[in-house]
Amino acid sequence: DEVVHGKCSMINKMPGDYWQKFAGLRVSYGYMYGHPGKKLLFMGGEFGQFIEWDYKLSLDWHLLDYDMHRKLQTYVKDLNNFYKSEKALFEADYSHEGFEWIDCNNADQGVISFIRKGKDWRDMLIFVCSFTPVVYNDYRIGVPFDMYYKEVFNSDSEIYGGSNVGNLGGVHADQYSSHGRPYSVRLQVPPLGML
Repeated sequence: DEVVHGKCSMINKMPGDYWQKFAGLRVSYGYMYGHPGKKLLFMGGEFGQFIEWDYKLSLDWHLLDYDMHRKLQTYVKDLNNFYKSEKALFEADYSHEGFEWIDCNNADQGVISFIRKGKDWRDMLIFVCSFTPVVYNDYRIGVPFDMYYKEVFNSDSEIYGGSNVGNLGGVHADQYSSHGRPYSVRLQVPPLGML
């Protein structure tokens, strides 16, 4: 880790190569935004500044000349807009009824999934976060309804610097129970990605 003024930035704490550091930061931000509670980002975190913010120094705005930093900034901007536009992320933020785990026990593959809900059951989001640099094909998670599940956000999109692994817009539920739920979907889960 690069230590400056006794501090260390978030991007430097990420393991892996250059691409994996940014992908790891994207999935971490997606996981944070998906969970209940208010969000906190330190200055410079939105574009992957390598040094921790210091009130005596300017932010390293010149990093936006580099593709991955600029794409991370776009990701955080889109994540902020997504957070503001989805009722599931704020309506029941302080209630146990607004959050439900699907699977938080898959330590072998490093994939977790959960549901966020608004006051109306139709205001529902399912989050799937992979914390490993592996693509999982036909990854099954349990879902509550027999319906089409639209992919509305993917941290692995190439516009954010990702590898573009996704679900071609969405998937239909199967009549196969999983994770204690009556239906399930099979997903293409991106490496170090959040769907």
